[in-house]
Amino acid sequence: MNETEFIQELKLKSTSAYSQLLDKFQQKVFSTCISFVPNREDAEDIAQDVFVEVFKSIDKFKGDSKLSTWIYRITTNKCLEFIRKKNTKKRFAFLQSITGNAIPIDKTDYFTEMNHPGILLENKELNATLFKAINGLPESQTVVFTLHKIDGKSYQEIAEITKRSLSSVESIMFRAKKNLQNTLENYYKNEY
Repeated sequence: MNETEFIQELKLKSTSAYSQLLDKFQQKVFSTCISFVPNREDAEDIAQDVFVEVFKSIDKFKGDSKLSTWIYRITTNKCLEFIRKKNTKKRFAFLQSITGNAIPIDKTDYFTEMNHPGILLENKELNATLFKAINGLPESQTVVFTLHKIDGKSYQEIAEITKRSLSSVESIMFRAKKNLQNTLENYYKNEY
């Protein structure tokens, strides 16, 4: 079955097509999720949301990109949505602590998955520092850096996923590297 027929089966809500979709993309989607959100439970929840979204909105898929590109676009958006919500909660908790109306802050360790294949650092603290630095970048830089350096996507694939030009992706990657270098340099100057 070619991709067009497969998409048609998905649009007809075929359970066997959905099952094939899961077999083909489940691990890849989870890998991308854990690249953005290095916590197994959260990454699994996001991956599940991705497939629910794919199934719900397959009718909107126009075929102007490959199915995999469309799925990665949804995955990236779901991850960013999760990060935005998490950051909003942190800011809210911080503001409450300043005004004295503090509520218990979620102190669970966000960085539980340090055996991610894209990250070869052995020290959990270094990983946490790196992920915090990556997530501190402007959103476009976080996306490009994560998809390229952690998830192993080519610049061309990233251009398709983010709907940007190749030169724009390269430029964003350059700025991301520069910003990370400065952030980590400052962090280590202050630490040691």
